[in-house]
Amino acid sequence: MSSRYENNKIKKLKNGKQVYRSKIYPDIPLKDSDIYIVTQTGDRLDSLAYEYYGNSTYWWIISTANNIHDAPLALKDGTILRIPIDYVDIVNQINK
Repeated sequence: MSSRYENNKIKKLKNGKQVYRSKIYPDIPLKDSDIYIVTQTGDRLDSLAYEYYGNSTYWWIISTANNIHDAPLALKDGTILRIPIDYVDIVNQINK
């Protein structure tokens, strides 16, 4: 699997520093294959991504699917999350 930054364009700032351009994540539609979980103490987006996808860098899939923006990776106990299982298709879509 590739990184979500692999196909990102790079922008050069006035000070010469290079940064990645912003990336708009794809909509992740509801599917019958999605699963739902209730978070427990210590659950984080990256650890859940590793548990379900085998790759902690895919935390953004869970975040996007659940409209979690500008939040820490840690989650409150009892949060209900949708986990899209078709992550390979999602990653391929963003890397087009």
